[in-house]
Amino acid sequence: MQNVLVSASHFDTLCKDAWKLFEENGYGVIYDTEKSFPSYTTEEIENHPQKDTIVAALIGMDDYRDEKKYQALPNLKAVAKFGVGVDNIDGELAKKYGVTALNAPGQNSNAVAELTIAFMLDLLRYVVPLHKAMENGEWPRAMGNEIKGKTIGLLGFGAIARLVAKKLQSFDVEVLAFDLYPNEKAAKELGVKMTTREEVITKSDIVSIHIPATPDTYHLFNDETFATMKKGAFLINPARGALVDLDALARAMESGQIAGAALDAFEVEPLPKDAAILKCKNIVLTPHTGAETEESYHNVSMTTARDIIKVLKGEEPEHCVNR
Repeated sequence: MQNVLVSASHFDTLCKDAWKLFEENGYGVIYDTEKSFPSYTTEEIENHPQKDTIVAALIGMDDYRDEKKYQALPNLKAVAKFGVGVDNIDGELAKKYGVTALNAPGQNSNAVAELTIAFMLDLLRYVVPLHKAMENGEWPRAMGNEIKGKTIGLLGFGAIARLVAKKLQSFDVEVLAFDLYPNEKAAKELGVKMTTREEVITKSDIVSIHIPATPDTYHLFNDETFATMKKGAFLINPARGALVDLDALARAMESGQIAGAALDAFEVEPLPKDAAILKCKNIVLTPHTGAETEESYHNVSMTTARDIIKVLKGEEPEHCVNR
C-alpha cells in the first residue's frame, strides 16, 4: 500500500477526518504515536522500514532542505507543510526530485490572530507577572495600560495581520502596517495606514511581527532596531523565531527600552532553559502554539490532505508553492 508519512502533532486525535479521507482514497497513514516529538531526522527517514512505500509527507517542524531526505524516499511525490510557512522545505530541491511542495495558507490564520490580540492585552495589563505574584501569595497593585488610543504596528500585512487589524477595529486604536506587496484595498477597508517599515518600528506602541524568515530578515530585531523603537514599546512575535535576536531583546527589556514582549516562536526550539529572555519580567512565552486550536487543526489537515490526494492522482493541487 502507498502511504502518507505524517509528522504533524495530534493528527491521530484532532485530524481524524483527514486520516479517513486518505484511507477512503486508498492511502495508508504512517503516524508514530510513540515519538516524543513528531518529526523525523534524515537518519530516521533513511532507516524507516516503510520508506519505499511513502509517497507523501505531511510535516510539521521536519527539515526538508536536506537532499538526503529526498534520496531516501524514492517514491515521494508530495511534501506538505501542516501550516503556512515553508521555510523548512526547499522548494527547488523538491522540484529536482519531482516532489510537489504544498502548504495550507489561511487555514490557521484566525488562531494566530486571536493569540496576537491576547498577547497585546496580556502585556499591557501585566497578566502573567501578576498571576505569578499571586501564586507566591503576593497582592501587587500594578498599574497597567489600556490598548485604547495606542498605535499598533503590523510588520507584514498578509492574512494573519489583516485579521489582527480587523479584530483591532473595536479597540479604538491607530494601526500602521508595512508590507512588501501592500494590499491598499484591504488597508482602506480596515482603516489601516500603509507606511514604511521604519515608521512601523519607530512610531508604534506595540509592534507585531507577521513576516517570513528570510536571509534579509534574519535578526531584523537586534540591538540597533530596539534602540530605534519608542521607549517603553512592546514587541510581539507570533511569526518566526529567527526574526528576533533574543539576547538583544533581553538587553532592551533589562534597560527599560522595551517594556514587554510576547513570543510564540524561537530560533532554537525548544527554548533552552538558560535563555536570558526567561529572566525578564514582563514576558509572555508560548511554545510555538499560535496555530494550536482544534478548529485550525481540522482546517489545515483537510486542506493538505485534499491537495496531497490531488497530487498523487495526477491532478492540480490548490496550494502548490514550487510550481
